[in-house]
Amino acid sequence: MVKKIEPPKTEPVIAEPKAGFNPVQLVQDSNAELSKVIWPTRQNLISESIAVIAMVTLSATTIYLVNNLFSWAAGKVFV
Repeated sequence: MVKKIEPPKTEPVIAEPKAGFNPVQLVQDSNAELSKVIWPTRQNLISESIAVIAMVTLSATTIYLVNNLFSWAAGKVFV
């Protein structure tokens, strides 16, 4: 004889009403989040910007030189 096992009874989930868009709450939350941001000093901003520009320039120059090397090598091999 096989015994039937019934699944446990669960209570129905009641969906909470969705809140609509509240622009006042959005501004308050945005201000609260922006107050947590640690803004860089002028000196940090300048030095980090220079570092980024230098790295981009170095990367672009490296890609340019490697491209010219491969173009030169392909010209020697295929022409």
